Amino acid sequence: MLQLDRKNFDEIVLQGEGAILVDFYGDGCVPCAALTPHVEALEEKYGDKILFTALNTTKARRLSISQKILGLPVVAIYKDGEKVEELVKDDCTPEAIEEMVKKYI
Repeated sequence: MLQLDRKNFDEIVLQGEGAILVDFYGDGCVPCAALTPHVEALEEKYGDKILFTALNTTKARRLSISQKILGLPVVAIYKDGEKVEELVKDDCTPEAIEEMVKKYI
């Protein structure tokens, strides 16, 4: 999974082409850590069709706020630079993430 930061987020996500999944997580976020293996498994399954990325919001607070990430975990899909769908907190289940990914591949 490609790690994002405030230096490369614009180039990879906002200027990127096609569908890009961004897993927003934070230091000490237990639900985020629990989701990581599931997201990595989805990357193995669908990584040839959609770019999987992750952003540590603890290290990029302003960027996270600019993307309207106000709670965690959040998994979002960006398409051609625009956020088109996201799952937040309790909706962020492995099954829901896979369903969301399938819509954009």
